Amino acid sequence: MKTETLVNKQSPTTARETSTTGFVTSKDGTSIGYRQLGHGPGVVVVHGAMESAQSHMQLAEALADMFTVYLPDRRGRGLSGPSSNVYSIQKDVEDLDALLAKTGAHQVFGVSSGAIIALQAALTIPAIHKVALFEPPLSIADSTLTSFMARYDREIAQGKVAAALVTGMKATQMGPPILNLMPNWLLESLTSMLMNSEDKKASGPDVTMRMLAPTLGHDFRLIGEAKGALQSVAALQAATLLLGGSASPAYLKDSVDALAKVLPHAKRIVFPGLNHGASGPTDRGGQPERVAQELRRFFA
Repeated sequence: MKTETLVNKQSPTTARETSTTGFVTSKDGTSIGYRQLGHGPGVVVVHGAMESAQSHMQLAEALADMFTVYLPDRRGRGLSGPSSNVYSIQKDVEDLDALLAKTGAHQVFGVSSGAIIALQAALTIPAIHKVALFEPPLSIADSTLTSFMARYDREIAQGKVAAALVTGMKATQMGPPILNLMPNWLLESLTSMLMNSEDKKASGPDVTMRMLAPTLGHDFRLIGEAKGALQSVAALQAATLLLGGSASPAYLKDSVDALAKVLPHAKRIVFPGLNHGASGPTDRGGQPERVAQELRRFFA
């Protein structure tokens, strides 16, 4: 394990957070990198689509006074090794299992598609005693998802990264309703400008949108593979915290509603006025301190 000074560029402040980086080898030999900070019982944060370990540094800072927080990069992102061409949620579960075994952590917080991974892991890994889930996207209509996946794959194959990201944004409804009224060419132009600006500012360990774009297809497939998950979660024995925002898309609220009805040991909290990015950095609309407050209560 090594120590590095990570500049949290997603924070509006100029504060620096010193974290350590470490690596663990998953079942198939893939190296999974992670960042670690804080002191106390271990909590692993599994990030969602178009995110990396850096995405939840502010959340980790808010938890670090009570917990040792582990922020792994999922496969194909940041510090971790590549993802295979054939995606399977089982690989993500195995990666999490390896990190839990190395760190001795028993508590997991999963965000979005990362919440699907955390949920599946909690069903199969006895080491997970408590699991918090932020809006796992289990309720996207199959036909809609399949249609967007085909278009996204085609655009990525053609090197049209901005177009692929616009396709993903529309599929997941991650944007204000006005975006649906804007022509694709304009959205693609704005996305290209944003990526170019981010690329110029990036340095060192920064993980940019352009780097993350090819991984979005894996998250689409993860959602598809999780179809029918509600049929098995009733067997979950771990204590569960369901989190969501009142301003999130309806399909995410429906997903949390459905889980609340079938999970045997679940508590639910809705954050008024927040959306799907609530746990992320403040400069992207997140309020990580509010999320951390509920996580502290649950994991304490």
